[in-house]
Amino acid sequence: MPQVSHENPKIREMTFESSTSMLPDLIFSEMAENLIGSEIIKIAAEVNEKIIKGAQIHNLTIGDFNPKIFPIPELMRDEIISAYMEGQTNYPPANGIPELRKSVANFINTFQGLSYSSDEILIAAGARPLIYTLFQTLLDKGEKVIVPVPSWNNNHYCHLTAADSIYIETKAENNFMPTADEIRPFLKDACLLALCSPLNPTGTTFTSEGLQEICEMVLSENKRRKNGEKPLYILYDQIYWVLTFGNTKHYNPVSLVPELKNYTLFVDGASKAFAATGIRVGWSFGPKEIIEKMKTILGHIGAWAPKAEQYAVARFLNEKEQLENYLTHFKNEVHERLNAFYSGFIKLQKEGFPVHAIEPQAAIYLTIKFDLKNLKTEQGIVLKETKDITAYLLEEAGFAIVPFYAFGSSPDSTWYRLSVGNCKLEEVEMIMKKLKEALTKLSQ
Repeated sequence: MPQVSHENPKIREMTFESSTSMLPDLIFSEMAENLIGSEIIKIAAEVNEKIIKGAQIHNLTIGDFNPKIFPIPELMRDEIISAYMEGQTNYPPANGIPELRKSVANFINTFQGLSYSSDEILIAAGARPLIYTLFQTLLDKGEKVIVPVPSWNNNHYCHLTAADSIYIETKAENNFMPTADEIRPFLKDACLLALCSPLNPTGTTFTSEGLQEICEMVLSENKRRKNGEKPLYILYDQIYWVLTFGNTKHYNPVSLVPELKNYTLFVDGASKAFAATGIRVGWSFGPKEIIEKMKTILGHIGAWAPKAEQYAVARFLNEKEQLENYLTHFKNEVHERLNAFYSGFIKLQKEGFPVHAIEPQAAIYLTIKFDLKNLKTEQGIVLKETKDITAYLLEEAGFAIVPFYAFGSSPDSTWYRLSVGNCKLEEVEMIMKKLKEALTKLSQ
């Protein structure tokens, strides 16, 4: 059920002792005291610890790319080196170098048909500071954000900005994409609707019809609001939009409903599109007045993308032929891995194992399900909870994946995210063989 969070926990005091003196009691801010660390990072750390100790683990948890398997474009790499050799090592402009903002404007116009000027584009060190800055720009304490789950990190950004989250748990039959009917009851009280497509963690996307219905509903809500009442804005995270496969197409609110241009803030960047997560170049675009405020806040944070990397990405985006060649190869490599895992899961399902998978549509993720609750291991241990299933798959098959509860879904959800960013294609068959062996050991 959708819930509005109203956190008001007690502040905890901590006393720190040293061998020579007693320091004064330290009291954390309420925000810091109750900030929850990333479940994904926690799981990844546990997996890495096992790997360090010699365990044979297939790490399918990370939403990142192994650069030995998925390197950045050669031209981008060479241009980064050239930019450093040219001495591009001082502060960049607060909103990003003009060359990159112009290149981004051309890029989204060429490939998405979106028309934004350089002044409506903000560059930052990846998508994270842009999302945080957007939340700080649009929301006051206690204002409500509609957060469909599973989704990546919106719950934490709500906490950081003291906003209230309205969680809507999406359904597998809709590929975990939110619907207008699910959102509609909460629109009149909200200031922000957080949407993501392609979606992390599922790798699924909005249909044109599904997104358009939501967008028209948002537009109607904004027309209903009286003068002086804060509009309802859409945060549209499309960081994976170039990574769509097969017949899947990417849709966005402004192309579908142009009147939403004044109410939509896009978050995008080079991180996922070009396997360049460590390059730290992201961009946001939307109404100029909002982008200007975001720039001011970002300036105080100082989370600018490195100047040399900005020049490199700008030069790469201008090379349309090389960009398209890279994406063709890159997308094919990702899609082959996703399809190999998907085929493996469907085969297991047909053989009677309690697993399922959603056909891959986009990004680097496969959505998979393990209905293993109440099954027994060879040692007679009953898998009672999702965490038990996760631990069993890790210990018995070396199969490391992220449960959907790490993305805000219910703790009892048995759906998982599988990432192929750290996987070689030739490893998939062996991974699935080990997984089948582990599943075979379970009994009623």
